[in-house]
Amino acid sequence: MSLARRQALGLLASTSFFAAAPAVAARKSGPLYKDATAPIDLRVRDLLGRMTLEEKVGQIIALWATKADIMDDLTFSPAKASQAYPASFGQITRPSDRRGAPDGSQQAGGVGARWRTPADTVAFITAVQTWATQETRLGIPVLFHEESLHGYMATDATMFPMAIGLAGSFDRDLMRDVQSVIAREVRARGVHLALSPVVDIARDPRWGRIEETFGEDPYLCGEMGVAAVLGLQGESKQIGPDKVMATLKHMTGHGQPQSGENIAPAPISERELRENFFPPFRQVVKRTGIAAVMPSYNEIDGVPSHQNKWLLGDILRGEWHFDGAVVSDYGAVHELDTIHHVQPDPEASARAALRAGVDCELPDGMTYRTLVEQVRAGKVPLEAVDIACTRMLTLKFRAGLFENPWPRKDYDALTGNAEARALALKAAHKSIALLRNDGTLPLAAGAHRRVAVIGPNAAIARLGGYSSIPRQDVSLLEGVKAKLKGKAEVVHAQGVFITQSEDRSVDEVYLADPAKNRQLIAEAVEVAKGADIILLAIGDTEQTSREGFAKNHLGDRTSLDLLGEQNALFSAIKATGKPVIVCAINGRPPSYPDMVESANALLECWYPGQEGGAAMADILFGDVNPGAKLPVTVARDAGQIPIFYNRKPSARRGYVFEDISPLFPFGYGLSYTQFAFGKPRLSAQRIGVGGTVTVEVDVRNMGDRAGDEVVQLYVHDQTASVTRPIKELKGFERITLAPGETRTVRLSLGPDAFALWNLEMEEVVEPGLVDIMVGPDSQNLQTVTLEII
Repeated sequence: MSLARRQALGLLASTSFFAAAPAVAARKSGPLYKDATAPIDLRVRDLLGRMTLEEKVGQIIALWATKADIMDDLTFSPAKASQAYPASFGQITRPSDRRGAPDGSQQAGGVGARWRTPADTVAFITAVQTWATQETRLGIPVLFHEESLHGYMATDATMFPMAIGLAGSFDRDLMRDVQSVIAREVRARGVHLALSPVVDIARDPRWGRIEETFGEDPYLCGEMGVAAVLGLQGESKQIGPDKVMATLKHMTGHGQPQSGENIAPAPISERELRENFFPPFRQVVKRTGIAAVMPSYNEIDGVPSHQNKWLLGDILRGEWHFDGAVVSDYGAVHELDTIHHVQPDPEASARAALRAGVDCELPDGMTYRTLVEQVRAGKVPLEAVDIACTRMLTLKFRAGLFENPWPRKDYDALTGNAEARALALKAAHKSIALLRNDGTLPLAAGAHRRVAVIGPNAAIARLGGYSSIPRQDVSLLEGVKAKLKGKAEVVHAQGVFITQSEDRSVDEVYLADPAKNRQLIAEAVEVAKGADIILLAIGDTEQTSREGFAKNHLGDRTSLDLLGEQNALFSAIKATGKPVIVCAINGRPPSYPDMVESANALLECWYPGQEGGAAMADILFGDVNPGAKLPVTVARDAGQIPIFYNRKPSARRGYVFEDISPLFPFGYGLSYTQFAFGKPRLSAQRIGVGGTVTVEVDVRNMGDRAGDEVVQLYVHDQTASVTRPIKELKGFERITLAPGETRTVRLSLGPDAFALWNLEMEEVVEPGLVDIMVGPDSQNLQTVTLEII
């Protein structure tokens, strides 16, 4: 029996219908689908049986630019909606933006769209739901979705540190707390589906979207992904009143594209997929009630993900038993024709995606709008539309839309409030990594008469991609001024500009004028000469590291070095002889070995969110002790790419003229205190192939101030039937220790930690010797050996 046939039987002929329908029907009058006490599968079956073909197809499309069909300027028009969509529609894309309005942005990626006010968004959603529930034949509520990568991408919402920074916290509880606040803010305005989190493992820092990921490691990405989904959705498949349904993206291979270019082919074998790229997705599907999965733009082995029946059917639904909805990435179904050329036209693209298991086409459903005629013409079986519609309706029932589709009246008080801002500050504290320090840090507030804050990222709060406009943001300059008010003079110089424009939505990106920058460098040097210490804020802008979603809107790069005249700025400032502390503010891990060697201290701040300036100042002046680690390996040179810690033994033999080592290893990060690790201990020296072992290690704070350390546990098969990585992260815990405190950390390893895919592509645990390695990063490790029998 085919997978599609099994799914149809499971979705459309649930055994619970025959067992429970009479009893449910006896309790309530009226349509069963409106009975909130009835099981969801029965409600879906009842509703589906009442729907026309047009109504079914309407549920698997969305409106974005086509919001123009249902609006008078920004105001929802019931009359226009009824005329344009007499069978209704299932979903609206980003109600918080102005797309579809006469003055809305026309950019394909939407980042340039001007925002609605929160009040306009709530009014729009309320009007749409009033029409959908009261003026359409069946009263099916509309599903709204929004972006929420590191905060609700809408005005006044809280912007937390970028995803790659949150991953560097190595803190599951923090991730869950952050995502819970995001969910609350999204849901308060009447939105029930968030397009987050991203669990692509990222192995190419040239790729502009690396900032959206949780880094390079499958285990870390999986743990952060699970925590994010639990924060967004909660423990159940049916979400609570302050939760939203999450969308797992992008399945898969997205993070190691050919040449580092967005949407490029991912030349990845099945073994590589199963060992590295699949595990984060699999863990989230296994351990949460994840509502939706989004396929990736790229192709694998010649097959684009949006028509890959093996990927979305055999693996996702077959092996992993995913029972949610698969929603397309924006425009990706149409790109089967226009970019990949595996389909001849939009109609064929719709057929291919539907066959593969894509249940809803975002953002506008342009190819799926052809399905009514294609079913009538016999080109698409009605059963395929029924399956997709069933999954989208199930999503709505799980979200509680039929009972309460409305925004909250207190949405304003729930958005960007003091609690959220405090969490954003805490998250920034925990996401900033100290990578170099010759003892200059921490600074003492008031110890320096004049402090210079210089650089292109000093006076602006860089939030990163998929950000909107929060109620407040704090730049490094503002944070330092607040910290030193009444204690020292703070002076500022621009130093250089990186690009000509600061608008991240522009298509073409132009570097700043070198001649103007040379003038600014001279001015900065004069400012630096009169200061006692220099804080240099350099890195990227949201233009120079971003999603390249079109040929005229690029975001990937060949070089990892600092752009423009930033290196010249550093050299000129360093030549003054004053101590220089570098605050790197960026979305990709940069490669600047000369600066690393010469700087007195270096903080990797990533895009630290709206409270980033305050957080950086707290760390610089010792009020907070940094404890984050790198979720990626930092290359010395772009020629090393791809470079990642969990390499195979035959990799990295060496280069003729260059150092083979990374600039910084995965998991690396310093502190203002020192930690000592004892030798790891095992609860048993040998276990069976199905056994579990507990690893204990004592960690002591040897310094005179409290600090955080991340205990990292790696494993390595000494010999196996297939080649294995030299080490793989399989456990971690972030701990806080007082001065002189010792703590015993216990981490358990079960069969999942030792499993591999053997020669027959079977997942097994093989007998043999396994190195168990524990330490503060992926290089400084102590080892014990476990025997699996």
